[in-house]
Amino acid sequence: MPTVFTRIIEGELPGHFVYEDEHCVGFLTIEPLREGHVLMVPREEVDHWLDLSPQLLTNLMAASQRVGRAIHEEFGSQKVGMMIVGLEVDHVHIHLSPIDSIREMDFSRTAPADQDRLANVAARLQAALARQAS
Repeated sequence: MPTVFTRIIEGELPGHFVYEDEHCVGFLTIEPLREGHVLMVPREEVDHWLDLSPQLLTNLMAASQRVGRAIHEEFGSQKVGMMIVGLEVDHVHIHLSPIDSIREMDFSRTAPADQDRLANVAARLQAALARQAS
């Protein structure tokens, strides 16, 4: 059975995408740590990041770095935190979130996000990524 992330990637479930290439996608989480929290997900279903092929890991990290720069530009945080947890969905995903302290990476602090707000954040990040490309 496909994971929830595969269903989002395939358009079966809604998602606010900020990044897409042939290897991976980035979309906003519906329960962000902070505005601008993106999940970077390989298109291929792999349960554990240790099982990613070296090439897919390289592609996923390069895309995460690009999206991380856009998050940093748009949200002006001190850092962009990156975390791989993998317990909640059996499909590798990297959490990228603007942070100003380590406490902001505490997943007990998440809350459901408003869909209109997510759409606005996605548009901001898409614009930041477009500026990087030019």
